[in-house]
Amino acid sequence: MLDTVIQQALNALQLGSYYSLIALGYCLVYGVLLLINFAHGDIFMVGAYIAFFAATFLMGQHALIPPASPVAVKLAFAGFFALLPTFAMAWWLGRKRSHGQALNVNYPAVVGGVFVVFSAAVFYFGQSVSIASGTDKLVVFAVTIPLTMVLTSVVGVFIERVAYKPLRLKGANRLYVVITALMMGIILEYGNLSLLGTSRLSFPTLLPRTVFDVLGAKITITKLSGIAVSFLVFALLQWIVTRTKLGMAMRAVSYDKFAVPLMGIPLDAVIIFTFFLGSSMAGLAGMFYAMNFPVLDPFMGALVGWKAFVAAVVGGIGDIRGAFVGGFLLAFLEVTVAATFSSELRDLISFTILLGILTWKPTGLFGKPKTTKI
Repeated sequence: MLDTVIQQALNALQLGSYYSLIALGYCLVYGVLLLINFAHGDIFMVGAYIAFFAATFLMGQHALIPPASPVAVKLAFAGFFALLPTFAMAWWLGRKRSHGQALNVNYPAVVGGVFVVFSAAVFYFGQSVSIASGTDKLVVFAVTIPLTMVLTSVVGVFIERVAYKPLRLKGANRLYVVITALMMGIILEYGNLSLLGTSRLSFPTLLPRTVFDVLGAKITITKLSGIAVSFLVFALLQWIVTRTKLGMAMRAVSYDKFAVPLMGIPLDAVIIFTFFLGSSMAGLAGMFYAMNFPVLDPFMGALVGWKAFVAAVVGGIGDIRGAFVGGFLLAFLEVTVAATFSSELRDLISFTILLGILTWKPTGLFGKPKTTKI
């Protein structure tokens, strides 16, 4: 009996680690911009695919760009992987210009040139698997984590720059922003489907198949690492938000984004950093989810993303602690209901209980009611 209870608790911790990491991304973006990024679940999906391609490339199993793909698909892959150095160059030049330094170069030409050069390099070398073939799996695991986080962050920031920023500058109604977010999610899903087809990909094994015994319950090192990483990320995020200047700037924007530029805080940089952080956590969740449930699907982020959003709302969207606790609360409810009643009733009973919590406390467990000065 005890071993069954512990096993279910470990399963809930594993599931909760994914929900919590995704919910933290929802929480960050909403807390700073009052924007619900409904494409966040699909960014989680993109992170899983990025982790797959990075890991299999480093292991020499697949080329970074599928050699048999049509030229248009190869160009799309090359352009995506060239976004990171392009954004880095654009940020560096923009920073110099914002500090009043004269640029002796043509800004669009340099940024465009970086994009073209890196795209060409990735297009040429990315179709070979011989570059990193035979790399140790633990090294692949260690390298894939930052690669996944950074590249997924590029996707998140790109979406913010292309889809959300124009609406924000025009003062668009929130309804239009929500619709745009939903459309971006659909674009990511069907864009993935168009590029990679309907075949499901199997994520490689990166960590040893070691199984630990906890009072009769079993847990693998892969599951344990996912749980540990989620708590580590939460602690790091809490430190960033409360102890660093960027975190203070994020909190300032959440209070009054119109007054922040008057205080010398670069609003655009804070927004980019927020999307960078949120998307990196979604990518990390996608990687560990794919490691434990190794079949990848273009629509895998839809349901998980919605559940993480519900978890963030129940915990108190806008509050980091609430999002983290909400993710684990939802996971424990799902696992308990599935073990006690039936897996078919899991979502019905779990969401009914969560609805009851919101009815009792509409602001969520950690949320605080907003007050308006008159």
